[in-house]
Amino acid sequence: MAPLFRVEGLTFAYPGRAPVFDGVSFELQPGERLFLTGANGSGKSTLLRCLLGLLKPQAGRIIAFGEEPKTEAEFRQLRCRAGFVFQDPDDQLFSPTVIEDVAFGPLNMGLSRAEAVARAEEALEGLGLSAFRDRIAYKLSGGERRLVSLAAVLAMRPEVLLLDEPTNALDEKTTDRLADILTNLPQAMIAVSHDPYFRAEVGTRELFLHKGTMVDARPAGETARRMGVPGSVG
Repeated sequence: MAPLFRVEGLTFAYPGRAPVFDGVSFELQPGERLFLTGANGSGKSTLLRCLLGLLKPQAGRIIAFGEEPKTEAEFRQLRCRAGFVFQDPDDQLFSPTVIEDVAFGPLNMGLSRAEAVARAEEALEGLGLSAFRDRIAYKLSGGERRLVSLAAVLAMRPEVLLLDEPTNALDEKTTDRLADILTNLPQAMIAVSHDPYFRAEVGTRELFLHKGTMVDARPAGETARRMGVPGSVG
């Protein structure tokens, strides 16, 4: 089966700095829930942004859904198929009400107002958030805003989810709820997380970024712990 994402020899450095990662390669297969972990500053969030063309790597290839996007127009199309859930929901939610936030993506894809609202309502219902439909997003709790930001991405019906620290600042109850939601979604996903319990609950595979290179751990976490990779346990 063809991978959804294939990354070959990816290298990225911020101006005037050493490479964050150098020659990284991996694949995301259909049905996988792939977790990226490693020490702070190891390049996990940077890697997600490179996959979607939000940052431009200095070397390497990104093949997504069998094609290699190069122009901004091609990356815009990719972002409709691979939905990005930001680490901070406030970077994603900006409309007056929840329903408008969740409908924004489908509207931006060219759907009619009625179609976009229908998709938004479907996504909210699927996450048990229908009661928040007409609420003001910034007045919700942090956990509620995080779930609404996930609904906003799911309303676009992506084939892959990219999640940056999805449990950041969540309490245990909301973390458990999010774990249940993600394990029952059909989409393959790539997620960044420092939470070893969440990774063990949701993930099917882990990749550890360490000193610019990548360690593939099977079963999740064990190889990295044996190697003493920093950040491998949270």
